[in-house]
Formats: sequence, C-alpha cells, structure tokens
Amino acid sequence: MTIRDIRLFGDPVLTTRSDEVTEFDDALRGIVDDMLETMDDAGGVGLAANQIGLTRRIFVYDTTHVEDGLRGHIINPVWEAIGEDTQTGEEGCLSIPDISVETERFRTVRVSGQDINGNPIALVASGLMARCIQHETDHLDGVLFLKRLSPEHRKETMATIRTADWFNS
Repeated sequence: MTIRDIRLFGDPVLTTRSDEVTEFDDALRGIVDDMLETMDDAGGVGLAANQIGLTRRIFVYDTTHVEDGLRGHIINPVWEAIGEDTQTGEEGCLSIPDISVETERFRTVRVSGQDINGNPIALVASGLMARCIQHETDHLDGVLFLKRLSPEHRKETMATIRTADWFNS
C-alpha cells in the first residue's frame, strides 16, 4: 500500500468526470487499498479517486471514528435522495485544506454501486455517511463542494482560498 499525493483545488483532474470502472482485478484492489491508506493518513472521512489523480468512479469512506459508522469503498456509485429533508453542516475537503463551510445536503440517501469484486452493493445512509456519499460522488462528477454553497459563501470561501499558503505555493 502507498500513500498517494492528494490533488489540490485548481488541479483540472478535480473538475473532470470520472470513468466507470469495468475491470475488477488486483490493480483495482491496489487502488482501493492505497486510497484507504491515503485517506487515513490525511485524517479524512472520504476520498474520491480523482483526488489522487485517477479519473475512475471509486470512492472510499470511513465514518467509524466520528459516529457508529462504516468503512469501505463504493465503485460506480449512484445515489438518490430519500425524501426531501436536508441537513446543513460543516463540510470540508482534503483537496481544499483548512476550509470548512456550512453546506446543505440531503439528510438521507440510497446509494448503489459495486464492491471490489464487481458484486452489486446498496445501502441507505443518513447523517455524516449521507453527506460523505453526496460529497464523494460529486467529486467523481467533477463537482467540488464549493458549487453547493450560496453565492455569498462561495465568494467568501474563494477569497480565503486565494490567500491560503497551500494555494499560493
């Protein structure tokens, strides 16, 4: 397993839609293992493949240290909201360090996809896991959480990013 470099805001790979995964092999297993190790090293709750430069529809997650959550991966995820209830909470991103902004997401979602062997998986999630599913799937669609902010919050956040040491180095 290898800790990979996390791509930062401004890298074009973060705004590129990722491709469906069609081969479920040892190489894919290695990518998922690297992603889990990279996410753990960075202290994240989720990580999408394009955040390490790979335009493949894979994300990993770990909500076990924050709540009675789950740890794993979803390949080729597709989600849908269950109901119209939303939640607003602090949201950050490993690709946009030191930025955390109130972001509105659906409270409960159903996600389906595949596991590392290509088997179908599905789950219903609320709270942090629902937020993670939506955030990471947005990444795979080339959408950063900044797009989910109100125009006022986006403008303030962009001003903060432009003065960040990591952005100007």
